Amino acid sequence: MATTHQPGSSMKDLGWMESPGKISGLPSGLEYLAEIDQLLIHQQIEIFEALTNIDTKNRYAVRNTMGQQVYFVHEESDFWMRICCQSERGYLLHIVDNFGQEVIRVERPFKWCAGCCWFANADCCAWEVNVESPPGNIIGRVRQNQSPWKPYFDIIDASGNSVLKIRGPCCACQEICCRSDVEFNVLSADEGSEVGKISKQWGGLVREWMTAADNFGVSFPRDMDAKVKALMLAAAFLVDYMYFEMDYHVS
Repeated sequence: MATTHQPGSSMKDLGWMESPGKISGLPSGLEYLAEIDQLLIHQQIEIFEALTNIDTKNRYAVRNTMGQQVYFVHEESDFWMRICCQSERGYLLHIVDNFGQEVIRVERPFKWCAGCCWFANADCCAWEVNVESPPGNIIGRVRQNQSPWKPYFDIIDASGNSVLKIRGPCCACQEICCRSDVEFNVLSADEGSEVGKISKQWGGLVREWMTAADNFGVSFPRDMDAKVKALMLAAAFLVDYMYFEMDYHVS
């Protein structure tokens, strides 16, 4: 698994997806996304966090539909920010491939008053993540948009153009009485058609009630630009922190 992976380890032993080879014009590491139409994100359960209610750094395994690991994701954040701000903390997510090379970096700047959808037209009140691939090269960002109630997001490319819209449900939560998957629909820029989906999957009563370790599915057209697929992956993490990275129900 990713927790024991070292650069240069055998992909076969670890169940990693084999690299399809370099693709001209595509940042190294994004070629894994070129030929797939779905990603499955599994957040790792942190026993210390479950027992103490103290937020630890999140870690995720990103797999394809065959169960092969595509990426491993680990969070970089300040300890006191995790204690004081919890799910509203700023963070860096380092997304590495099967050779331990960081291929995508996702940054969410901390904002004092971000989160409320009513005021998300103002930059200071909108959550957003900046996405780089490779680190240092901006390929786009995901930004919360103003809405009367439902979660709205824009996926924006490196030129500042909105290329996709995300529309979430009125109630983006999962509790004992709400056990179905929570779906965020991904629409074309003109909102004329649905092109993908980000789904928070129901993890079972014990997992949902005792931990904040979440499972997501991200689907998109196979022929979508791999950079935009990477932005959708980053959007899934933003959705996780905003709506599902909550305090545990046990003390």
